[in-house]
Amino acid sequence: MGRESVDATRKSGEQDLPSKGGKINADIEHWDVEDTTFWETVGNRVANRNLWISIPSLAMGFAIWMMWGMITTQMQNLGFPFTVDQLFTLTAIGGLSGATLRIPASFMIRIAGGRNTIFLTTTLLMVPALGTGLALMNPHTPFWVFQALALLSGIGGGNFACSMSNISTFFPKAQQGYALGMNAGLGNFGVTTMQVLIPLVMTAGLFGALAGAPMPLKSASGTLIGRIEAGTDTWIQNAGLIWVVFLLPLAFACWFGMNNLRTITPQPGTPASAFGKILGFYGVGIATSVVGVLALGWLSMWIALPITILLTLAALRSLPGHVKPAIQQQFSIFSNKHTWSMTVLYILTFGSFIGFSAALPLSINVIFGNMMEVAADGSLTRVPNPEAPSALTWSWMGAFVGALIRPVGGWISDKVGGSIVTQIISAVMVVASIATGYVMMLAYNATDPNQYFWIFLALFIVMFAASGIGNGSTFRSIGVIFDTQQKGPVLGWSSAIAAYGAFIAPQVIGGQIKAGTPELAMYGFAVFYALCLVVNWWFYLRGNAYVKNP
Repeated sequence: MGRESVDATRKSGEQDLPSKGGKINADIEHWDVEDTTFWETVGNRVANRNLWISIPSLAMGFAIWMMWGMITTQMQNLGFPFTVDQLFTLTAIGGLSGATLRIPASFMIRIAGGRNTIFLTTTLLMVPALGTGLALMNPHTPFWVFQALALLSGIGGGNFACSMSNISTFFPKAQQGYALGMNAGLGNFGVTTMQVLIPLVMTAGLFGALAGAPMPLKSASGTLIGRIEAGTDTWIQNAGLIWVVFLLPLAFACWFGMNNLRTITPQPGTPASAFGKILGFYGVGIATSVVGVLALGWLSMWIALPITILLTLAALRSLPGHVKPAIQQQFSIFSNKHTWSMTVLYILTFGSFIGFSAALPLSINVIFGNMMEVAADGSLTRVPNPEAPSALTWSWMGAFVGALIRPVGGWISDKVGGSIVTQIISAVMVVASIATGYVMMLAYNATDPNQYFWIFLALFIVMFAASGIGNGSTFRSIGVIFDTQQKGPVLGWSSAIAAYGAFIAPQVIGGQIKAGTPELAMYGFAVFYALCLVVNWWFYLRGNAYVKNP
């Protein structure tokens, strides 16, 4: 490229350079990251600035979305007057709304702009964070209040779709695995951060009189710093309040450091009008999530979920005004067969990661918190296990490994192809889920379940690691298969459907634990993983595959 072309490329990116006052312009008119010179002179710096603001914002979304897995565990330890079924339901409601909100979030970037969307969706996280903290101050808070807050925590789950859709537009195809792996992988650390931080902050009155009085533990608990005995003062309300400390500066960083790409969003409108569109989209998702929760009281989960998804899509398609043509244009992804194959494969990977993250803490509490005892007449009864391992101490490890290894999955896939990586981890998950189910059965029926805990935890870590690698490989494949206009909505849509794992896993595992057959849940997952092996091979690895090893 000649000197004149280089100068023109530099000039085309100058609207993003700091002005004399040091202020970054919000809107970028020219963006062509497939042009090597533009990428090296302008694009790389801008893209990475947006990425490194996006990552902690996404991490906060994951933390608030998934916090109910840890909160419900401690609610049980503190004697809140709710049944195990109700506690699993709170975790599942957050999973359902987070997945449903991803559907409208998939389309936000191209209608409202990246900077506008990420700023507002990050700011909205303060609502469930602060509300949960206030509700947990009183153990007599009605159950429906916690249901509403769990529903609103789904905003954090929805944020993943718009965050990934946004970051995918900033990087060239050759770096999709890296960019999406870093954003999602380090963003997923929000789950681990939450699982480590919540047990710690509950041990001290961080906010003084503003946070209310502590509550004494009814049964022993644990954190990374050791076992906490019954009677210890606990500030469970800090589990919600702590996130506001991080969200305030992050909201400022999003507003002053991120950009709208006009090549992706030609008409975002004023910030106020963009915010109105975002709130309207999330309003649709909240409304259909409520319908989904109500439908669960009347219908099977496998019927209620498709109804919720179809109702959300229908509501989005019928939105009035100038939003409607943009939505209809993006709905073209549903006529592409690869949208459906990659959605199935992303359920395999991210669906497993987020589902197990939601279900594991309470599963540890229920399976290992009790043991079989032989009565005088020779019959077996389940009694409390006084030496039970604490979910608050150990459950963070799986999500930590899964998140840590996700960027590695993207990087390896950039080198050898995404589908071959997906095939390998699918086989690992088939074997590991069968083995985990068998161990769960042994532990549930044992007079000493603790002897099975370490193999149980190790097998779950294997599944988290495999799903984490697969998260990177499947998103890399999407970045290669689809063009610039479709890849963002497909990333959002596939992540939305996969996120229902955060609802399905607690429901399925909780239901089978209640029935006394926890192994059946894992065997069912193994059958699905085997199906994914076939789908991946048929579409991307066989001799005349549609797209060879993307």
